[in-house]
Amino acid sequence: MSDDPLQRPHVWQPGSAGPPLLLLHGTGGDEHDLLGLRQHLAPDAPVLSPRGSVSEHGMARFFRRVREGVFDEDDLRLRADELAAFLTAAETRYGVPAGSWLAVGFSNGANMASALLLRHPESLAGAVLLAAMVPFVGDEPRDHALAGRPVLIVNGTRDSMATPEQTRRLADQLRRRDADVAVLTFDGGHTVDVGQLPRVKEFIDARTASY
Repeated sequence: MSDDPLQRPHVWQPGSAGPPLLLLHGTGGDEHDLLGLRQHLAPDAPVLSPRGSVSEHGMARFFRRVREGVFDEDDLRLRADELAAFLTAAETRYGVPAGSWLAVGFSNGANMASALLLRHPESLAGAVLLAAMVPFVGDEPRDHALAGRPVLIVNGTRDSMATPEQTRRLADQLRRRDADVAVLTFDGGHTVDVGQLPRVKEFIDARTASY
């Protein structure tokens, strides 16, 4: 990766209201994949959408995995550090208050957002995790590093990867760091369920009101 973190492919869209959204795509996506969510969730919010820096058989990801459902946790830590540095540079370039990002991630992007919360809690103000799994196998220490950080987990009850057990463990892992975690489930699989977007918008609207 270049010495300049902002050489990473990304899209920046200025906005006039609410916390800036950090959009993190799933495996095989790119920096354009989740831009359509802005209109549904926070049409006036600034948006930053980077591309994952790892290639898996030509598909962009935010970090490597050993196989489906098994993460390369050393690489995940490295990539989380890289993304934190990217966000710091973006804050300077685009005039965003430090640590004010609200991450909205899907699948691989949701897992990266969770890792960023746990490894660099100062980087994010909160997160919406869509089809999210546990980023690190070991239990997180009990502390207050994420105190006051709102996190919404949105997982399908028939998701073969982000299973109900994964949902429970992820919520517990974040709560150990004192995050304010809410869980929203739906009858479906590993997808962004459009029927849940109004409730996700309500979650973001509550953050916007206090921003």
